[in-house]
Amino acid sequence: MAPVIEIITERATLGEGPHWDEALQCLYYVDIFGQTINKFVPSTGVHTKAKIEGGPVTLVIPVEGTDDTFLVSIGRKLLTVKWDGVSDKVSNVKEIIEVEKEPEVINNRFNDGKADPTGRLWAGTMGPEPEIGKLEKEKGTLYTLVGKNTVKVHLTKVSIANGLAWNIKLKKMYYIDSPRRTVDQYDYNMEKGEICNRKPIFNLDHHDIPGVPDGMTIDTDGNLWVAVFDGGRLLHVNPNNSELITTINFPAKQITAAAFGGPNLDELFVTSAQLVVKGQKQPHPAGAVFRVTGLGVRGEPGVKVKIPK
Repeated sequence: MAPVIEIITERATLGEGPHWDEALQCLYYVDIFGQTINKFVPSTGVHTKAKIEGGPVTLVIPVEGTDDTFLVSIGRKLLTVKWDGVSDKVSNVKEIIEVEKEPEVINNRFNDGKADPTGRLWAGTMGPEPEIGKLEKEKGTLYTLVGKNTVKVHLTKVSIANGLAWNIKLKKMYYIDSPRRTVDQYDYNMEKGEICNRKPIFNLDHHDIPGVPDGMTIDTDGNLWVAVFDGGRLLHVNPNNSELITTINFPAKQITAAAFGGPNLDELFVTSAQLVVKGQKQPHPAGAVFRVTGLGVRGEPGVKVKIPK
């Protein structure tokens, strides 16, 4: 059976960061430039959102042990907010840390991030991009949050910190710095929260794939699902032998990220964007969240983040 693609939400400007909450059976995601955190409940079709002022909102991850507290990023700041999932505003905003205050990187912002299997936050930054495609490269950093006001640096000279996924059995972390046009593998020490030995395991150039790799997720077979921004597709990749297993094409060019969800964790929720590039607007349904069924694989639910004391 061929995969089925449905449009399930209204259009965002830059949809990103999908996270499936298994307990509540709902999807959270952000509209980075719309500055909103979003909730979608598939069983009811209800979509709610709350706007957060102060800059681009690039992450929304539920905090472990709560149903109404979320870690979000605004510009170069990590914060926690309370949200009931219904109202159009958040409350109880608390700053955890602000990074990159030096003059040469003060215009950076957080981009993608995710909690690893232990609940440890990994999140990275990127340099200014006043126009899509006109990026100040190698100005970002990949961090983990290790204390209430402390981050640990793992990678520097990052251009666009993007997709993250982990394979506990193989002790590997997969990571994307988009302009490299590769998916990279690192040896991953889960206890210490450390990575080493970068190895590119998939290269878009080798397959003549347009666009750049963006967000990604992993299925229970250990294979990756990689969103391709400006390529209108999702790549199903075996990281062990660099095989491109299959490609799913979407009716939108700017595919940004994917997360498994649904009652059986066999549905893929895929975010997209409708950014104007060189004066060209992206037509409907660009910016929508898509649901893909009939894939024949399952994933893991999103991991809630632990906020260090």
